[in-house]
Amino acid sequence: MNNEQRIKAYICEKLAPDINPITLPTDIDLLSSGVIDSLSLVRLVVWIEEEYDILMGDIDIAPEDFSTIEMINTFIKRHTISDVTRTRDVSNSTEFLFQP
Repeated sequence: MNNEQRIKAYICEKLAPDINPITLPTDIDLLSSGVIDSLSLVRLVVWIEEEYDILMGDIDIAPEDFSTIEMINTFIKRHTISDVTRTRDVSNSTEFLFQP
């Protein structure tokens, strides 16, 4: 299951159980269309943080980042890649510091 499918599944199972994930377009504005409300958005952000191990406190986030499934997927990709890069950079600098 890819990220967009996982996001759709979470939204349709936990936040909007009356919507079938197959019929939910990835480009629909989730808030303005009424698929989710502001409380559901908070639950979605917490789920993303836990599911993808993204520390939201370290990131500037904007409502646009979570407006559509496509934007959420882009947000996840951007921050999971940058986390990997950051970890790799820290590992490389640590190895350099501790070499004899």
